[in-house]
Amino acid sequence: MEDPDGGLVVRLSVEGAEFWVSGKSNDSGIDKMTHENLGGDSIKIVLTVDNPDSVFEQALKAGAKEVFPVGEDFGWRLGRLSDPFGLHWEIGKPLTE
Repeated sequence: MEDPDGGLVVRLSVEGAEFWVSGKSNDSGIDKMTHENLGGDSIKIVLTVDNPDSVFEQALKAGAKEVFPVGEDFGWRLGRLSDPFGLHWEIGKPLTE
């Protein structure tokens, strides 16, 4: 699907594990750091899980850094973190199917 900033968001599924991938966005310059770390274009990955709070905490304990905490907005329970390679992951689930 197209995003409001003219980018593209792709929804993928591998053996029932669903995730979304998009190009860099304009949300407050957050993705600029990722772009510089990679030396080129960046991606943002949305991982959908049954319990985003638990998976988010596991990722933080494994070395990820919080970009914004899990909360509810735009019909999702969602949080964003950055992995040790600088890639941004949004971990969440839609509030309604």
